[in-house]
Amino acid sequence: MKSLKSRLGLKEKNMIILKNISVPIAIVFLSLLSLQVNATEIAKTIPFDLEQWEINDKDGKFIDYLGQKSLLLKTGNAIIKDSNFTSGIIEYDIAFSSERTYAGVMWRWQNSENYEKFFMRAHQSGQPDANQYTPVFNGLDGWQLYYGEGYGAPVDYVYNEWMHVKLVVFDGKAEVYIRDMNKPALLINDLKRATKSGKLGLIANSNPTYFSNFSYTEMSKPSFKGVFKTQKEPAIGTIMSWSVSDAFDEKSLENKLTLTEEDKNGRSWTSLASETNGLANLAKIQATEKAKDTIFARITINSDKDQTKLFRFGFSDKAKVYLNNQLIYGGNNIYGTRDYRFLGTIGLFDELYLPLKKGDNELYVAVSEIFGGWGLIAELANIEGISIK
Repeated sequence: MKSLKSRLGLKEKNMIILKNISVPIAIVFLSLLSLQVNATEIAKTIPFDLEQWEINDKDGKFIDYLGQKSLLLKTGNAIIKDSNFTSGIIEYDIAFSSERTYAGVMWRWQNSENYEKFFMRAHQSGQPDANQYTPVFNGLDGWQLYYGEGYGAPVDYVYNEWMHVKLVVFDGKAEVYIRDMNKPALLINDLKRATKSGKLGLIANSNPTYFSNFSYTEMSKPSFKGVFKTQKEPAIGTIMSWSVSDAFDEKSLENKLTLTEEDKNGRSWTSLASETNGLANLAKIQATEKAKDTIFARITINSDKDQTKLFRFGFSDKAKVYLNNQLIYGGNNIYGTRDYRFLGTIGLFDELYLPLKKGDNELYVAVSEIFGGWGLIAELANIEGISIK
């Protein structure tokens, strides 16, 4: 722990002066200095008015609701104009009906395409996906990529009443409290975006949501109550890096059984590291656009002989796999396609047996995005006799 002198930035001559004044006066003097050091850790309550907020919602407005001055959002967001937040505490009240609604908070907001987000699913009260943490890269949410423990938790909501929400954020971790301020409902073990200061905001989609009593406290190192789990090491054989192309139109691969040099040449390529669990979030590189909804992710597998290897993989939302230019797989993982409850979440759910030849083998995975997350995850079950480059 730093000494008091170094924490307060006092020079030696200042300490000598302190020795020559009475103890009570010295205590007052040090107390005032301590208050100055911690001045940035005072909660800022943000009034709901146009001077403070930029509203990006045609239905958004300030309104009195359930006895509190509030902000109504339906399909849009509101940004605090002069906010600047890296780590600390965010608090607000929220109220909604039981209708399908997605509403919550944004932080470390860089622009309308890049920020961290936590939202509640009003219609999923008590369910494992009652709420959701997701990063937003280049305008793309990733809820199909980030689900389960560490990304959402079952919480019972009350409807048409105020519920208090608190987030405690520090570097790459966060706690979320909903209604119960003594125990975190959700521990976010790995915030996916870089730790970078940004604005704060509120967001809603589908049905009216009311926000009130918004405040935040910028802190250098807030304390957590929860115990975060140590992240697991990826399994041997997990693909931890891909070469990713620029985006192109999925339609260009219709009935394409064999890749030609024309299909591959002229593409620009970027190296993308997978996350700790092997997930490659393709939105980190680029956004989707009209007629630009598909990329190639490629690796080269060097084999010491002709052999067959099991390749497990998952994707969001559609994929075609080419080995040595030949199409060997086509799949559709779009929300609602396999049955009406199908969420389209990603995982090592599909398997292929790759017929490798001796030497280098080029594996191309064309991944197309519709909504909910643009990603790829893969592993080779047995890497004996092969190397990946």
